[in-house]
Amino acid sequence: MAQGNARAIGRTSIAPAGDERDRRPAPAHRITVFGAGAVGGYIAARLAAAGHDVSVVARGPHLRAIRERGLVLDDRGKPETVTLRATDRAEDLGPQQLVVIAVKAHAMTAAAPAIASLIGAETVLLPAQNGIPWWFPYRAGAPIEGKRMAAVDPDGSLADRLDPARVLGCVVYLAASVPEPGRVRRFGGDLLILGEPDGSMSRRLLQLGELLAAAGLRIETTERIRDAIWMKLWGNVAFNPLSVLTGAKMERMAGDAGVRAVLRAMMLECQAVAERLGARFDRDVEGRIEEARRIGDFKTSMLQDFEAGRAVEIDAVVGAVIELGRDVGVATPMLEAIDALTRMRATPVVA
Repeated sequence: MAQGNARAIGRTSIAPAGDERDRRPAPAHRITVFGAGAVGGYIAARLAAAGHDVSVVARGPHLRAIRERGLVLDDRGKPETVTLRATDRAEDLGPQQLVVIAVKAHAMTAAAPAIASLIGAETVLLPAQNGIPWWFPYRAGAPIEGKRMAAVDPDGSLADRLDPARVLGCVVYLAASVPEPGRVRRFGGDLLILGEPDGSMSRRLLQLGELLAAAGLRIETTERIRDAIWMKLWGNVAFNPLSVLTGAKMERMAGDAGVRAVLRAMMLECQAVAERLGARFDRDVEGRIEEARRIGDFKTSMLQDFEAGRAVEIDAVVGAVIELGRDVGVATPMLEAIDALTRMRATPVVA
């Protein structure tokens, strides 16, 4: 899901900047946003407008449009064009201070060498992605400390190339789209939740939070970033694959008694896995489903990808939860059934 009620335990807000007159000048940073789709494009545009040295790694017609006309951010009907560097060769950009990773999780293995070329001595990696990330076991403690997440890092190359020690965890609540090449439209949400994998309120966490807030993003920092990941995933793990199977939008799925029962079963299995790993949830499953229902006539990102013929991020969203369930001895039969059906539905039939 793209957005929802994101309130949870133990988070601190960093107020976003107001209008241009309220924004205080800040030192410019070298920043690359790897993947300039809806989420990456929005973040890149905000940072570029705030005066940072921003590059985006993109491809195809979107890349050509950004090069020719700049990146247009349509923020709730208020269009603004920003000029930034756009390339399909990250290797040409050199080391960056911040790399925002905004490609889908299933593209990470192929993208890792190019992302690695952006890393210098002080580079921070900020993955703005759905699902369980490759770095999740890092500093997580028993029983998964040091584990390789096979669902998202099958050969271990992500952890080798993209050192989890460089990562700041990030959970995105943002509803946006790319209606045409070179244009990003935001129609809801603007929250990023940031946290260190080890739970510390580090200097780099606070500095990055302030940098993003000064660019007009709404920022919260937390000592329990994995709780925030589980809360976002709690809805995605059920609504996203079921939307591919049914073709239905959020409100219809949550309002159908039979489908709602399947949603509930999947979410309870996910919650059991998360709680076995020490996560805390600040509401019950029925409240979470109601939040999704109130979003209304909205297509999940997974359904949008499926309908566009793109690969779906089933591994990070569902497969990783099943894998962690096996690690901690929690059965996930409903998740496994829906996972299998969604994979078949999303796999092209070869004649």
